[in-house]
Amino acid sequence: MSYLEYSVKRVPVGISKIFFINWPLVLLICAVAAFGFLMLYSVAGGSMTPWAEPQIKRFIMGLVLMFIVAFVPVYFWRNMAVTIYLLTLMLLLLVEFFGITSMGAQRWINLGFMRLQPSELMKIALVLVLAAYYDWLPLNKTSHPLWVLAPVALILIPSYLVLRQPDLGTAILLMAGGGAVMFLAGVHWLYFAGVIGLTAGTVFSVFASRGTDWQLIKDYQFRRIDTFLDPSSDPLGAGYNITQSKIALGSGGWTGRGFMQGTQSRLNFLPEKQTDFIFTTLAEELGFIGGATLLGLYAAILIFCYSSAMVNRDRFSSLLILGIAAAFFLYFAINMSMVMGLAPVVGVPLPLVSYGGSAMLVILIAFGFVQSAHVHRPR
Repeated sequence: MSYLEYSVKRVPVGISKIFFINWPLVLLICAVAAFGFLMLYSVAGGSMTPWAEPQIKRFIMGLVLMFIVAFVPVYFWRNMAVTIYLLTLMLLLLVEFFGITSMGAQRWINLGFMRLQPSELMKIALVLVLAAYYDWLPLNKTSHPLWVLAPVALILIPSYLVLRQPDLGTAILLMAGGGAVMFLAGVHWLYFAGVIGLTAGTVFSVFASRGTDWQLIKDYQFRRIDTFLDPSSDPLGAGYNITQSKIALGSGGWTGRGFMQGTQSRLNFLPEKQTDFIFTTLAEELGFIGGATLLGLYAAILIFCYSSAMVNRDRFSSLLILGIAAAFFLYFAINMSMVMGLAPVVGVPLPLVSYGGSAMLVILIAFGFVQSAHVHRPR
């Protein structure tokens, strides 16, 4: 019997799988979510409704889904990767024709008990299908131009559909997350240098298209860019959110004003305080120490994911874990950069903290894939 055959036979089965769960990772996820529950309780003025209670219920449901996904053998998810991707792509097409419109964007499908945002599902489906693709592809073909086209198409098709909703933030996350998986799989760096050059050209084209018949992005997205470059140009209009966000961040100091004592959020100076700008509420009330603690928890989650990927001998599992970790990093890095004025406001929630059903459930399902790869790794 070969070593690999012996290792595979030692993969846990049945109820014993519970002992192979990466429990420190579960505890870190719960700790981050607890920050979210506290902040949602605070911004509601010390009430569990309308945000904290539904968020807790969704988190519990998400944890159950995470464990269900974790107990399913990882090879099943590899075999289902293409099917999951195509089904999610169909949901994105359904949004195009039957989606719910809210605040000028058509991004959701009404399921009755909740509103599903398929673009959130696509972030994970894309990582899944790219990991399966590079697991199937021989290593010596990874950087061959012909074999680079397929993953590029897998990334660009859903990105285009999401951009039409319009949802620039999620489209950026899809392209960046897909690119990260390609880089981790070993695609030559010259391709990425070409993408950077193409991106620079696209940015130039976007600015050149402003006010023309072929304008590439919406007017409100241009206003977000203007606000990013000069928030003071419209402090009571497009620059209001980021201006109030910076005030909240700065007023927190080292230790914060105290739990439920944030003036920016309690007096409703800060819009979207329960979703995209919840980190500013946290920083105002808990200060630099609270913000750094949350950032430390995020970093610890990434470290545990990286460690799990490094000890895994299965290429698909390693790419899956690292791809999900990269997507998770992009989530919180873009959100924090956005609320601090280091990046344009693009509507990216803070993972496991911002209020939202689809984002919460998808992130926990994603960590279910991480746990499945961890539990079922060859030993």
